[in-house]
Amino acid sequence: MRFASFTHDGRQSFGLIDGDAILDLGSLTGSGLRQALAAGLDNALARKGEARRLPLDALTLLPPIPDPARIICVGRNYLDHLTEGKNADLPAYPGLFLRFASTLTGHRGPILHGPASDNLDYEGELAVIIGKPGRHIARADALGHVAGYSCFMDATMRDFQAKYSATIGKNFPSTGGFGPWLTTSDAVGDPGEGLTLETRLNGATMQSSSTAKMIFDLPTIIEFVSVFTPLEAGDVIITGTPEGIGRARKPPVWMRPGDVVEVEIEKVGLLSNTVVAE
Repeated sequence: MRFASFTHDGRQSFGLIDGDAILDLGSLTGSGLRQALAAGLDNALARKGEARRLPLDALTLLPPIPDPARIICVGRNYLDHLTEGKNADLPAYPGLFLRFASTLTGHRGPILHGPASDNLDYEGELAVIIGKPGRHIARADALGHVAGYSCFMDATMRDFQAKYSATIGKNFPSTGGFGPWLTTSDAVGDPGEGLTLETRLNGATMQSSSTAKMIFDLPTIIEFVSVFTPLEAGDVIITGTPEGIGRARKPPVWMRPGDVVEVEIEKVGLLSNTVVAE
């Protein structure tokens, strides 16, 4: 199943994707997708027969979870990405940084190219959305806490990242493309078995890899994160990017206003964003 958050006629809601339409569940539950996950999606699905059917092309898609309490990102999580960054030393534990919810933009939403830097890079990544809350989650139980998956464009101001920190370089407004929807975990399976991940810039493939190449797999990440913070329904974990980033190319490839950047992940979906001058 696939669930999306959206706006329609000035109203925000969420629903179940059904072909070329969405069944508007939010108008029945009076909640967003994060709240519906916390209450149990079965409660919302039990009323899908009452839901209004809205055509997808009449909606503006939002990030699947527009208001996550936590967006936890993993850096340096693919070996080939370490190598292209001239640092092949394997990390001993997942390196984490945080994103703000205000940096998110949905499918077909803008990635803002700010005036402070021309070094806007792309990073295609798998996003994990928590469905079952927990603390001190055992590795063996970790995937049972996942509601589903989405695509993420972790657009980064590289000079700010290098000079200050990943948190600063990755928290410019509207630089976190997220979508197009949440695909439930039963439809995707275990990402550790390998999902093809591709990033394309203006139609040219820039990154092509598999989630099986993660240094720290998803159960390890969830176990590690849940030691220091309780995970809640709707929390988002971004799992790292593979090789092929613009900074590592000679000459470097930076995104410019007018560019179209896409992230496509097998079984999950296709996220598309256009770079727009802020």
